[in-house]
Amino acid sequence: MRVKVIILCGGQGTRLREETEYRPKPLVDVGGRPILWHIMKLYATHGFRDFVLCLGYRGNMIKEYFLNYEAMNNDFMICLGQKHEVCYHGAHEEQDFRVTLADTGLDSMTGTRVKRVERYVDSDTFMVTYGDGLSDVDVGELLKFHKSHGRLATVTTMRPVSRYGVLDLDAEGHVTDFAEKPQLDGWANTGFFVFNREVFEYLSSDSECILEREPLERLARKGELMAYRHEGFFFAMDTYREYLHLNELWNTGQAPWKVWAANGSK
Repeated sequence: MRVKVIILCGGQGTRLREETEYRPKPLVDVGGRPILWHIMKLYATHGFRDFVLCLGYRGNMIKEYFLNYEAMNNDFMICLGQKHEVCYHGAHEEQDFRVTLADTGLDSMTGTRVKRVERYVDSDTFMVTYGDGLSDVDVGELLKFHKSHGRLATVTTMRPVSRYGVLDLDAEGHVTDFAEKPQLDGWANTGFFVFNREVFEYLSSDSECILEREPLERLARKGELMAYRHEGFFFAMDTYREYLHLNELWNTGQAPWKVWAANGSK
């Protein structure tokens, strides 16, 4: 049985309004492809090709994207008239993707969205991630780590980096040390989760259930939440400046999340 990957695609992306005014954030392009496509390619590279997309804001556009995927990514021949027929030429790299698209509500919180797709998850273990973060995390190793510790939940973490230069000052105001965007203490959630089915019992279909609050807090208190330490790349696209940065990385051939290039895929 294939492990399902749930991707949260329902938020309104208000901090990226320049790009999300007329389309959902998961469809915002990075290098000419929706950021959602990049996330799915990461999982597919490690053998995970069964997806459940939690839709909300402008979810119909994501449905249309996948309904038209074959035509937009292949050459094809079409016969018009009563004998309407379409014949696709060639094959794209996403031939065996299975994508379930589920409307989980316009204003639903993250925990609610996951709970509302429970019926589409038929495996004992499943993964969850956000539809706006790119990483080179080895999700295969992440799954192995999760199965090794026997707890209900795993969250992928990394050391955050300060957005600002940090200065050390003495009592008189002299700068004794300066570090430009140093790595901070502590660990941050990168949004690549692995859960056992029992985690659904911690969630509610009520629209106000926030996965990162009460459910994960309860799991942590019960000793059922483990952290997988990721030392590589992670970058979330929350603002227009971050959108520009990801596109610059892609356009200059410096995209660390493009792990599928190692096996010759496009």
